[in-house]
Amino acid sequence: YSKITMFGLQYIWDSILQYEAVLRSPYFPVLFSITVYLSFCLPFVVLDALSPRVALIRRYKIQQKTSVSCTMMWSCLALSLYNHAVYIFPLSVLHWYWRPVSYTAMAPGLLRVIWDLAACLLLFDFQYFVWHLLHHKVPWLYRTFHKVHHKYTSTFALATEYSGAWETLSLGFFAAVNPMLLGVHPMTEMLFHMLNMWLSVEDHCGYDLPWATHRLVPFGLYGGALHHDVHHQKFKSNYAPYFTHWDKLFGTLHSE
Repeated sequence: YSKITMFGLQYIWDSILQYEAVLRSPYFPVLFSITVYLSFCLPFVVLDALSPRVALIRRYKIQQKTSVSCTMMWSCLALSLYNHAVYIFPLSVLHWYWRPVSYTAMAPGLLRVIWDLAACLLLFDFQYFVWHLLHHKVPWLYRTFHKVHHKYTSTFALATEYSGAWETLSLGFFAAVNPMLLGVHPMTEMLFHMLNMWLSVEDHCGYDLPWATHRLVPFGLYGGALHHDVHHQKFKSNYAPYFTHWDKLFGTLHSE
C-alpha cells in the first residue's frame, strides 16, 4: 500500500514538474492564488444565486433571512482582484527575484505530507488567532485595518478576501512564510495553500452543509462556518479561523 501511495504521489509530482517553466514564472503565485480562490468560491456563488428560490438549498443557509446580491458579490470580487493586482503581484515578483524557487525531483511521502500540512495549518491557526484577537481588542487596529472585513455580518464565500491591504498582506505573509519556516516539500506547500484557501472560503460560505469540515472533525475540535458566522454577527468571540482550542483556552469560544 505504501509503495502504491508513493508511486501515486511521485506520478502527480512528475506531472506537475512537466510545467516547471510555468511554476518558475513570477506570474504563477498570483495566478495560482486567484484561480484556486475563485474556483473554491464558485460553487457557493451558485448556491447564493439559487437559495432565494430553492428551499432545499436555503435550509442549509446559516442566516436564512439574508440573501447575497450581485452588487455585494461584485464589490467583494473587485476588492480581491485589486488586492491581488496592486499588492500581491508586485510582492510575488520581488519574492521570485529574491528567492528563486528550486524543485526536487522526488515527491514527499504520504505521512510526511500529512504531518507537514497539519503543522502548517496549526501554526497559521495560532498566528491568525493572535493577529485577529489583537485587531479586535485594540480599537485603533480594528478601526484602521480590520473593520472593512466586518462590513457584512452575514458571511458569504466572496467576502472571504474582502479586506484591506494590511490584512491581506499580513495574513498572506503568515501563509507564505510558514512552509519555508517548516521546510516542507514544494508539493506540500502547494497543497497547504489550496487547503488553507478552501477552509477559509468554507468558513465564510454561510452554509452549514452535511459534508462540512466541522462535521467531519470529531470532538468539536474544528469550528467551521457556524463558528465563524457567529464571529461576524457578534464580533467578540471565535477569533481562531479553524480550530477551537485557542478560543477555549482564552474563554472566547461561543456557539451562538
